[in-house]
Amino acid sequence: MNPRSLAFRLTAWYTLLLGATFLLVAAVTFFGLQHYLRSNLQDSLRRRTTEVEQILARAPSDAADDAIAQEIELHLAPEANNRFIRVTRVPGKLVFLSGPPSDGSFNRFDFAARLPSGNTKSAAEFHPAILPEQHLIVGATATDTVSGQYVLEIGLSMLPSEMALARLRDLLAVLLPTLIGCAAVGGYLLVMRALRPVDRLSQTAEQMSLQNLSLRLPVVATGDALERLSISLNNMLGRLRDSVQSSRRFLADASHELRTPLTVIKGELQELSNEGGLTGDALRERVGSVLEEVARLEHLVSGLLVLSRLDAGETLRECVELDLAELARSTAEQMRLMAEDRGIAIELSALNRAVIRGDGSRIKQIVVNLLDNAIRFTPARGSVILRTSEDDTYALLEVIDTGVGIPKASLPLVFDRFYRADEARSRDDGGAGLGLSIVKSICSMHGADIEVSSQLGEGSCFRVRFPRRRVSLDPARPADSSERVRASTGQILTTSGAS
Repeated sequence: MNPRSLAFRLTAWYTLLLGATFLLVAAVTFFGLQHYLRSNLQDSLRRRTTEVEQILARAPSDAADDAIAQEIELHLAPEANNRFIRVTRVPGKLVFLSGPPSDGSFNRFDFAARLPSGNTKSAAEFHPAILPEQHLIVGATATDTVSGQYVLEIGLSMLPSEMALARLRDLLAVLLPTLIGCAAVGGYLLVMRALRPVDRLSQTAEQMSLQNLSLRLPVVATGDALERLSISLNNMLGRLRDSVQSSRRFLADASHELRTPLTVIKGELQELSNEGGLTGDALRERVGSVLEEVARLEHLVSGLLVLSRLDAGETLRECVELDLAELARSTAEQMRLMAEDRGIAIELSALNRAVIRGDGSRIKQIVVNLLDNAIRFTPARGSVILRTSEDDTYALLEVIDTGVGIPKASLPLVFDRFYRADEARSRDDGGAGLGLSIVKSICSMHGADIEVSSQLGEGSCFRVRFPRRRVSLDPARPADSSERVRASTGQILTTSGAS
């Protein structure tokens, strides 16, 4: 197994965690049992001491030492119970000494020699002590009775408790490595099983390519981060597929649109080369036709360049405060001549102050493209109305025309690139179907929304809602903003297009 792999690291951490838990549980169990057993021995020692004290307290003042010894032997049976008992009358007369224990766990004489005699501690100062070399827990205390003052020395064998602890220690010494080994193997199996969906994700991802973007990663219904990751990646793949399909469609449409004027230019130039006897008027007509196609080609390339910049995430060059009404008025005045040539009136009476913040040249491009689109599709003696207004939530720009209108089925598609509701008319008017796509992209840059409503034979209405900014404009600012964007009018007019 690769020690740098995720499976190895997860298994190692899992094993270390369980191993530490096992060791902690084993230590708590061992020392807890040891404390419990010693506490029981100490309690038993105190009870035996109390029984001897009671026997001495009941003895009369003239009681013989043999009688006291018999009473202790009868009630406590120290040899059978593996106990050590020694009773000494002050100043040092031995009253009772227990015999050898039945299990031979200690030597009573060796043990007795190690105990101090003549202990004068009171019962309140009774403190059991442990003698590890004798495997005993002992206690000594002094008591006063009518028959005299005695020193009691009592010991209990710790050998059974120590043997139980030794067996537990041996068991843990075997059990802990086994449990840790099982934890390592089990952890590895669990980790591999948990990472199996990740392997399936990797296998599916390896099969994907630009030619096979319909594949989707398997979604495991676990309700955790893995499921959310699978869903997010599938959503990303869906967006990637749509983007690739859109790019392919865009490339195919662009190639088709470029081929048409190039074909016309090629045909005209071939005719010019084959016909040597053309007069000046005929030659000018042919050259004029070529120039028209070149202008159309330039218009198309300019639109494609703008869209490519917008798709590449072009940032706002200069974000300023501007009055949308003043910008719309200045732009309409520049395009009034184009409208008058077609017999169309532009009405500006409904332009109310609407303050927004954005890139002036790009906002002007929105107005230019919407006006250009409206003028192209409005017949003679029609009108185009510009409206601006604002409220607490947004600033509104409306371009309304009395043109031919858009079919209801085409409304969701008018912002698609190269889309034309009327193919023949749009191409005759010089439109490439890019103008509204550019408008849509610029609106997205500014966080604005655009929508269209239309009725066939009655006209169309395009509405752009800019997010409202609570800003203030100096009286001179609208003029400054309009002057700033007016310089780019020539470039903007070349990039407009009809839907």
